[in-house]
Amino acid sequence: MTVQDLANSYLDTGSLPGLPDGHFIGGKFTGASARKMESFDPARAEAFAEFSLGTESDMERAIETAELAAKHWRQVTPGERCRILNNAARIFRENADRLAVLEVIDSGKTLAEAQGDVQGSARLFEYYAGAADKLDGRSVNLGPAYTAFTVREPVGVTGHIIPWNYPTSTFARGVAPALAAGCSVVAKPAETTPFTALVMAELLSEAGVPDGLVNVVTGLGSDVGAKLAQDPRIKQLTFTGSVTTGINVAQMAAPNVTRLTLELGGKSPLIAFEDADPEKVADGAYWAIFSNSGQICSAGSRLVLHTSLRDDVLAILSEKAKALKVGHGLKNPGMGAVNSDLHLGRIKAHVDAAKARGANILTGGDVTTDPETGKGWFFEPTIIADLRANDPAVQDEIFGPVLSVQNFETEDEAIELANGTEFGLMASVYTRDTGRAMRVAHALDSGQVSVNDYWAGGLELPFGGNKKSGYGREKGWEGLDAYTKVKAITISNQS
Repeated sequence: MTVQDLANSYLDTGSLPGLPDGHFIGGKFTGASARKMESFDPARAEAFAEFSLGTESDMERAIETAELAAKHWRQVTPGERCRILNNAARIFRENADRLAVLEVIDSGKTLAEAQGDVQGSARLFEYYAGAADKLDGRSVNLGPAYTAFTVREPVGVTGHIIPWNYPTSTFARGVAPALAAGCSVVAKPAETTPFTALVMAELLSEAGVPDGLVNVVTGLGSDVGAKLAQDPRIKQLTFTGSVTTGINVAQMAAPNVTRLTLELGGKSPLIAFEDADPEKVADGAYWAIFSNSGQICSAGSRLVLHTSLRDDVLAILSEKAKALKVGHGLKNPGMGAVNSDLHLGRIKAHVDAAKARGANILTGGDVTTDPETGKGWFFEPTIIADLRANDPAVQDEIFGPVLSVQNFETEDEAIELANGTEFGLMASVYTRDTGRAMRVAHALDSGQVSVNDYWAGGLELPFGGNKKSGYGREKGWEGLDAYTKVKAITISNQS
């Protein structure tokens, strides 16, 4: 079946055949748990499947299995790991249509966005396949009396707590480097998006990943997620989510001194100077905030505009936002749904509070539905202009299609505004002046900076934040650091 056949079948029937309802442990699906939870299609606000609500005993079994598998996998040659991960990339591409449709139904995003996520996930496995046999140490010159060198070794069992906004690609960006480094995996997907992790684990088994090396347990964060974070056998824990939950995870992991990678919130600025092209700025801001309905940690949720650009840019951007059509992601609208009713309520509360403060809302500002069905969890593309630096719409992560606009006069003021939140994940600078771009990029307290193209970059570059946006890096060569430990070996050459 083509991707359109799969989409049409779901839209007609409201179901997808062959979805797993158990956990994936030891290279196979377990039987369904006695306790189950419904998974909802955000664009219809209707349940389309059930999945197992895991227990601590399920997570215990998964960790035990991963611990045994790790002992075998670390002995597998790097060249063989490379071959298996390349095979995984091929199999993901062969199953791309099914994964993309499932991602749309589970998360609410558009089909085009989901297809990009799946292709990016396959590329992550391909990239880290190429790294598996290049994880070298270095020789250290201590003089003729000694031979000294370092080796990079796998840390062991790794835990991965997967968010609901990018369930496919976040699974891939953690699991691929872990496997390349010689580690095993226990993953816990979000309660609202459980299925792609389960299907990807099954596909990895088909690709030749040994049984028990990749395990997925579904359920509540308070149950199986807490067990994963607190278990001393987990040697590296990778978490993507909110600041509050990230702090809780860090506190749970602290007694075991578990290594952590935390990718948390963001309130990222797009800074446009007076020499920037208003059309390009408006287009960049549009994609930066309305992609995936703004549910991206690194979304450009703040537009920091030079006052001379303010009217032109906001006029163009407001018209684009008003023309943006929402709808079911399988029909490829301009913007998809918000992931859950709970999160939709959070977005609405932020915007209602801004209205109560007398904020200048240029467009949008309310909950809406799919115009074809009258169903679903959607929020209008929203622009709030002329905000002060201390306004909650500037300081708080709304995590929805809501753009907060600030104005500036000088370069120093732009930098101060851009750095003026507790986050430091992403920033972008729009200017024709290369010198200014470099000055500002160096001055920004942010894990990554782009120039004249908000989403410039790629999986070959490290990704992560500063301040309350977290610590550690994923993607790129740096993404391997979390999954290896360095050992120094020194040999005396004395007879």
